[in-house]
Amino acid sequence: MKIYVPKENRLGEKRVALVPELISKLTRAGFEVSIESGAGLDAGAGDREFAGAGAKIVAASESIKELSVADVVLSVQPLKIDQFKSLKRGAITISFLSPTTASENIDAAASAGATAFSLELVPRISRAQSMDALTSQALCAGYRAALVAAELSPRFFPLLMTAAGTVTPANVLVLGAGVAGLQAIATARRLGAVVSAYDVRPSSADEVRSMGATFIDLGLEAIEGAGGYAREMSEDRAAKQRELLTPFITKSHVLITTAAVPGKPAPRLVTKEMYGAMVEGSVIVDLAAESGGNVEGSKPGEIVMTENGVRIWGGKDVPSQLPFHASSLYARNVVNLLLLMVKDGALNIDFSDEIIDAAALTHGGEHRKASGK
Repeated sequence: MKIYVPKENRLGEKRVALVPELISKLTRAGFEVSIESGAGLDAGAGDREFAGAGAKIVAASESIKELSVADVVLSVQPLKIDQFKSLKRGAITISFLSPTTASENIDAAASAGATAFSLELVPRISRAQSMDALTSQALCAGYRAALVAAELSPRFFPLLMTAAGTVTPANVLVLGAGVAGLQAIATARRLGAVVSAYDVRPSSADEVRSMGATFIDLGLEAIEGAGGYAREMSEDRAAKQRELLTPFITKSHVLITTAAVPGKPAPRLVTKEMYGAMVEGSVIVDLAAESGGNVEGSKPGEIVMTENGVRIWGGKDVPSQLPFHASSLYARNVVNLLLLMVKDGALNIDFSDEIIDAAALTHGGEHRKASGK
C-alpha cells in the first residue's frame, strides 16, 4: 500500500498533511510512504527528517508519476483537477474538500474513480474526535487570534503594578464560544486580560466561565445546531442581538469574532455602527473573514483602519500561520482516519462505519452524497 504526500499547491498554505513522527505508525500498518521534496519545510520538517523516519523523497518533476501509482494521497487543501486526473482508479484521497466551494475538484475526483474523503464531513461523535480536523485547526486559529490581538493592541493585556503607577488590564470580548472562541478566551486570559464572551448557545456558558471569563447573557432564545455547532438565525433575531451587544463592544479594547455556520456564509455579528464608538486604538480580529466575515468591513489577509482609529484584522489561512503544530495535529487526524480503513494489512473501505460513510464524497465514479448512498 503506497501513500503519497504532495507539496501543497495553494498560495499561503504552509501546513503539510503528514509529519515525520507518524511515519512509523503507517509503516507498521503496511504502508510505504513517499513525500514530495520540500513539502514540510514551512512546517519545520525537512526532507532529511522525513527520510530519516523512513519516507521516500520524491522530486517535484516526479510528482505526477508518484500520484499515478499511489493507493492513498494525503493533503491539506484539495488536490488540483489535473492531480485528480493523474490518480489511478480506486485511489483514496484525504483532505479538506468543501462540498460547497470545491465542486470542480469533487467532480474531478468522481471522474477519476477516486474515493475522496472530506475532513469537513467527519461527524462530531466521540469515536471521531481524534479525526476531527475542523476542531484541531480551530484550536490553532483561536490561539493565533489572541496573539494577533495582543500584538496589534497599543495596550498591555495584564494588570501591572509598577513604581510609575498601575497599568489597567485590557478588556477583551470574544463572540462565539466554540473551539476557536474558547481557545482565544484561554489565551487572552493567560495574557492577563479581562475577558467576556457571548455565544448564541447558552450551553457554552459553563465552558466560558471555566476559562475564567464572564459569559454575557442577552436573554435571547438559544440557537443550537447539529453536532454542537450554531445554526443560522432570523434577521429579526440578528438585529436584536446586534442592538444588545453594542454596549459591550463599545467598552471593549479588543474584540475577537469566531462565529461560523458549517457550509454557510459567516453570520454578520458586528456592523460599522456597533464598533463606531470603540475608543481609538481598539482592535478587532475577525477569524471568519474568509467566509464572508462576522465584522462589516473586514478583509481576508488585511488590516483595515476605520475612521475612528480601530484596526480590523481579517483572518486568512489562520491555522497555517502556526504551521508546525497545526500540521502535527492535522496529520494525527488524517492518520487516525486512514487507519480506520486498514484491516489485516489491506485497505478496506467499509461504508457501514458511520465515520467512513459520512466523510466519503465520491466512490466508484459517483458522487455519494448526490446519489443518496
